[in-house]
Amino acid sequence: MTAAAAIIGVEAPAKINLFLHVTGRRADGYHLLQTLVAFAGVHDRIEVRPDEGLTLEIDGPFAAALDAGGENLVARAARALAAEAGIRPNARIRLHKALPVAAGIGGGSADAAAALRALSALWRLSVPADRLRAIALALGADVPACLYGRPAIVRGIGERISPAPPLPDVPTVLVNPMVPLPTAQVFAAREGPFSAPMSFDAGAADVMALAGALSGARNDLAPFARRIRPEIDAALDAIRTAPSCLMARLSGSGPTCFGLFPSEKTASEAAGRIAGSRPGWWVRATQLGTSAGAGVIAGPTD
Repeated sequence: MTAAAAIIGVEAPAKINLFLHVTGRRADGYHLLQTLVAFAGVHDRIEVRPDEGLTLEIDGPFAAALDAGGENLVARAARALAAEAGIRPNARIRLHKALPVAAGIGGGSADAAAALRALSALWRLSVPADRLRAIALALGADVPACLYGRPAIVRGIGERISPAPPLPDVPTVLVNPMVPLPTAQVFAAREGPFSAPMSFDAGAADVMALAGALSGARNDLAPFARRIRPEIDAALDAIRTAPSCLMARLSGSGPTCFGLFPSEKTASEAAGRIAGSRPGWWVRATQLGTSAGAGVIAGPTD
């Protein structure tokens, strides 16, 4: 095997919460959620190759925001997987960081899930799916959904994953006003009653139907994220006022917002318009896919 052939690369796509309801809180303080997640065409990338010992290199537009030390989630994922398999974590890992950090799009979780996929292939492991899910959940609440890598309804603290009903490919615009917003800060600010779980079983035939179905849902974290970062309001307004926008919403704990559009052309035009008026923002026209992700290696749990 040549050095080039030994490199295994896996994409780590942005995770978008199409809706997010906070349904309760456990005695240990963890919040219970119900969320519909899908994955975008924009992504980080993990590459792994054989090496003596474990090393992590980070490059890309947002590399400076991350520490490549041992507490990086990718490095932790590598050590946890090796410990489960009873092997030494010998690998050279490269993370190309193209997604904003602390952005509400699961970037770090997607990176960890991609590392589990890539290293499982590099080390030729056959770790049982339930053990992979346990590793993922121990790393973070979003990692199991990112490991699943398909549109899903996620419940509990992230451990209960069901396949989403049929969804269309959706032209989407992502907008981040470039103000980091740690998830823990938003949950700490959350107050008030919890939401009842909702039924989302019918799916949607096209983007118009999806926007209509989502109109009865919301992101329960949005009011608190907006209170901490008023810049989110400007991002949402920029998306909503774009011609042909069907809906705009905050993803996860923010500050990234998304808008659904009827065509790739209208999404691309909207992204160009927003980027031109806000050159300091991160703006991408992309698509939420029905089968985005790098392949299921740990399937549904419901």
